[in-house]
Amino acid sequence: MATLKGQNLRVYAGQSVIGMATNCTITLTNNTDDASTKDDVGMASKPITTSKSWQVQVESLNVSDVAMMLTAIKNLTPFSLRWDEASTTDNQTGLVSTFARAGQAYLTDATFNFNDRENSAKSLQFTGTGAISAVASGATTTVLPAGSYTKGQFVRLFLSDDNTAAPSKVIAAAKTLALHVSVTVENATTKDTEGEWQIQEPTAISYDISTNALVRSGEHIRATVQGHALADIENIYEAGTPVKWKIANVSGQNNRTASSTIVSGSAVLTQLTINAANRQNATYDAQLTGYGEYTVAA
Repeated sequence: MATLKGQNLRVYAGQSVIGMATNCTITLTNNTDDASTKDDVGMASKPITTSKSWQVQVESLNVSDVAMMLTAIKNLTPFSLRWDEASTTDNQTGLVSTFARAGQAYLTDATFNFNDRENSAKSLQFTGTGAISAVASGATTTVLPAGSYTKGQFVRLFLSDDNTAAPSKVIAAAKTLALHVSVTVENATTKDTEGEWQIQEPTAISYDISTNALVRSGEHIRATVQGHALADIENIYEAGTPVKWKIANVSGQNNRTASSTIVSGSAVLTQLTINAANRQNATYDAQLTGYGEYTVAA
């Protein structure tokens, strides 16, 4: 039997594979306590399993489902996950291998990167709640159509000057953009819980946005859409109050015309770092922390 290659081991959400994936990692953990006592001779420990937990990480170049992912996080909706050996020309059809397993999991950490002149990407971390089980022999797979790449320069962050006006100004001369959402979960098992598997329940949601931009570029700006320069970002920092934001698909002159909004909300500028290394372009990094809930566009 041939050695199994990474492209033939895939993670599925529901009946569909997580498309355009580049990597996946499955971690199964036996949580232990040291059971050694004074009755044991010697210095060695004797770990025994007290509970079981699991996590799945997936990296993908498909960001077309960002709204669905953000909605699932906001609504605290668990995913039906499974991993299996995959085959056929698109490596999507599950073979129900002997190692295939399935269970329920929350999407507890998600990062969406939209960087200039790069394919946009996402990194997902799922935390299992409850047991995993072998996949039934009758499990089916829905094959997804071929996905398309999203270039990072066509997704931009818009900010307002305060928390009242609509976010209408892009980050001028931006190089990178990342949206990170995290869900805090707690172990909700009690003495009434049967078995060793941990039951996880979400307790809080937080998110942050980070961007990097040139302090000043020599770009010829033809667009009528205004942009936030470093001085404007410093003003937002000095005010210390929330501003409205949105992440939107863009087109047109200088890639500044917003078309469809992906997600929006309010945030506080929590850190601003200005970088000026010798013989390099001067840049700044801005990090915003979410203020209240985000809104996913319809």
